[in-house]
Amino acid sequence: MEVTDVRVFPVDEEKLRAYVTITFDHCFVIRDLKIIQGTTGFFVSMPSKKHKDGTYKDIAHPINNETRRMIEEKIIVEYEKVLAGRGSRRALGGG
Repeated sequence: MEVTDVRVFPVDEEKLRAYVTITFDHCFVIRDLKIIQGTTGFFVSMPSKKHKDGTYKDIAHPINNETRRMIEEKIIVEYEKVLAGRGSRRALGGG
């Protein structure tokens, strides 16, 4: 599985830094991932749904830590590029 597109949509909220759309193998997309500013740096929150009891449950998420790290690394790198002004809502490898 390969991440083939990362689109970053920055926001300026207290801890939320951006929404992200990610595409795998040019054929499967996940929207509404979030980049959150945590106490030790950025982390990626998977899309989730709020239940009636007020708790949240991930709609889509990696099953293992290796995949989670790979996804987070690609997203954070692209976010940093957007912040540096080198891209905006751009595809990986898009220059």
